[in-house]
Amino acid sequence: MKEKDWKKRAQAIRLLLLDVDGVLTDGRIVYDGRGQELKSFDIKDGQGIKLLQQAGLKVGILSGRKSSAVNLRARELGIDLLLQKALDKAKALEKIIRKGNIRAEQICFVGDDLVDLPVFSRVGFAVAVADSVKEVKENAHYITHCPGGRGAVREVCELILKVQGKWEAVTQKYFS
Repeated sequence: MKEKDWKKRAQAIRLLLLDVDGVLTDGRIVYDGRGQELKSFDIKDGQGIKLLQQAGLKVGILSGRKSSAVNLRARELGIDLLLQKALDKAKALEKIIRKGNIRAEQICFVGDDLVDLPVFSRVGFAVAVADSVKEVKENAHYITHCPGGRGAVREVCELILKVQGKWEAVTQKYFS
């Protein structure tokens, strides 16, 4: 992918839409002794999401699975666009577009596995995390350097903010 192409795509983004398992997490599912599902989230990814929100962009979660840990993390990050157990992600995306008064080219979706491909073909900026399956990487506009659950979301947030010229404004308070 030519650098110019993904930069142009990133400039148009108004909504960052994220898969969970393999993107916001490293893809592992851990159960405790009582059968409760545990998930591990990267704090830097969360900070990137907050910076994006401070710049006026919206963030949403689109996952094929349902987890109470995701509910908690979304609430903690102020993410109110949360679609879980979306077995047909393309249909869920169309619903987001209709209800959110947003165009597909204004959406960045970050995914990692085959189930994400129907969304990749519809959004303006499709991002594969570094450890995505081959087919997802082949269909992405951009591939992160960081793997899922280990800074990939932060990388995408920074990339969008820098391309849109908003990075300095949202980080200025940390330098004063």
